[in-house]
Parts: sequence; C-alpha cells; structure tokens
Amino acid sequence: MRILIRIAYDGTNYSGFQSQKNGVAVQDVLGSALCDLFGHPVKTISASRTDAGVHAEGNVCVFDVETRIAAGKIAFALNARLPEDIRIVESVRVPDAFHPRFQDTVKTYEYRILNRAHPDPLTRNCEMHYYYALDAQKMDEAARYLIGEHDFLSFCAAGYSSKTTVRTIFRAGVVREGDRVVFSITGTGFLYNMVRIIAGTLIEIGAGKYPPERMKEILAARDRSAAGPTAVAKGLVLMEIRYPDYPELG
Repeated sequence: MRILIRIAYDGTNYSGFQSQKNGVAVQDVLGSALCDLFGHPVKTISASRTDAGVHAEGNVCVFDVETRIAAGKIAFALNARLPEDIRIVESVRVPDAFHPRFQDTVKTYEYRILNRAHPDPLTRNCEMHYYYALDAQKMDEAARYLIGEHDFLSFCAAGYSSKTTVRTIFRAGVVREGDRVVFSITGTGFLYNMVRIIAGTLIEIGAGKYPPERMKEILAARDRSAAGPTAVAKGLVLMEIRYPDYPELG
C-alpha cells in the first residue's frame, strides 16, 4: 500500500531534503528510520526537494510498503526512531497511483526576517537577521505584483531544469509582527531558489533601494540580473502542500 506522510524538519543540520553525495540529507535519516521500522529499505518520493538549511512544516512524501501497522500509527512509530529535528505530523493511506509531484499542487512558503539591531540567539537558525529598517508596507505592495500567472525567469537561479518558467501565484504578501517581517506566498509551484530571490528583492525594496513598482519591471525583464540577491536559506520555511484533487488530504 502507498503511504503519504507530512514531514516537518529543522533543516539546519541537513544538506537539503533529497539525498546528496556529500552531506546528510533529511531523506537519508528518514530512510534509516523506515528501514528500522519495516526491516528492509524503503524508497521515498518527496513533493519538494528543499535546499540545504531550508525548513519545512509540511513537506510531503510517499512510500510503498506491506505492513499490518495501521496507516495512522506509522507516524508515531517513525517519530520514535527519528531525531528531534525531524517529525512526521501525519501518515495516511493514499491510492497507489498518487504521486506527490505529478498531481496538481498548491504550495505555501514563508520567508521570515528578524528586523532589529541585534539577532535573537533562540531563533538564529530559522530566520534571517536584517539590521536596517524595513518598510513592510512597501514590501507588501511589491509582493502583490506577483499575484497571477507570470513568467518568473527573473526569479530563477541558473541551472534550473523546469520546462517552463511560468507559474501561477494565488496569494503573496508581507506583514510586520513586532520586530519580525514575514513574506508569505502561495502558488502552483516554484522555480529553483525562486522564493529566496523574491525575498532578497523585497528586502531591497523594503530598505528603500527601489520603489514597489520595481517588482513589475523585474518580472517583465525576464532576466535574473534584474532581481535582487538570493536571501539566505535559513529564513525559508515550506509551510504546506495541498492537493486540490484530493480534498480528503486537507
């Protein structure tokens, strides 16, 4: 049977989700826990291959296994075998044909910025620290230019393998919560480093380097050099992945 798990992790100590030649990935640790639980290697397929240092509250994986353990209990069994920085938050059975990357998806990311003079040692691994004042209202205005269907080539890092750079964004905005500025974006999918490049661009706008309208010009340019820098990985969190064709998955 095919099992879907929602997995949360602190990406600080990992070389991303997907197994790499160099470094320990979240997939490696998950694979060891699955092997220990079921007594043999289990192949996992993820919905998102988050980069080194990127975190997740709701990445999705599937795997095939024959077991008498109830699907809903697999999360508890795996968590007993996983380190504290990786947790399974749900485990459910799905149709054998379900594939986490080939279904229609809606993904939400957040980029978190601590905007004050000094960093916070308690949250240093899960947010970017930015010293200079940011205008969250202007950042929010700029982010709204992203909503709709656009060619996001300007916000894609070199080496991408996607057949098209066109994506649809349903929601995008920036809010200030005390000393923290949070950029949130929801869409059908995202290009390589797309959210981090957008975040880097929004920071430049928030710092007063460009007006909010600059975002529209960057989209039209279809040129990576027109956008801002790639923001550091630790501020990025994959919040959730939803499957419109499978409402029972939440």
